[in-house]
Amino acid sequence: MHARLTTIEVPQDRIDDTPGVIQEQVLPQLQQLDGFKGFIALRERESGTVRGVALWESEEVMRATDEAAARIRSGVEQATGGTVASVENYEVVVFKAPSGER
Repeated sequence: MHARLTTIEVPQDRIDDTPGVIQEQVLPQLQQLDGFKGFIALRERESGTVRGVALWESEEVMRATDEAAARIRSGVEQATGGTVASVENYEVVVFKAPSGER
C-alpha cells in the first residue's frame, strides 16, 4: 500500500469549511479512482493546517492518479481559499484499523 500526504494551509476564517469540502468534493472524486483504499483528514485548527492522507493499493496505481489528484487539490484550494504547502508520497509499512468507519 502507498500513501500521498497533502498539506494545505487554510485561512483561519475558512478552517471550519474543510470537513464539508472533503466530504462533498474530495472523497467522491477519490472514490472514482482505481486502486483507492481510503482517506484520512487531519486538521490543526490553530495553525490552519489540514493534512490529507490518501491510501492506494500500489505505487503504480498512486502514480497513475497524479493528474487527477492535482485537479482535486486545485479544487480544495478554490473551495477553502487555501494553499497547497506540500505533497509527499510514502510506502505504508504498517496499517491497522478496526473494521467500521468513523
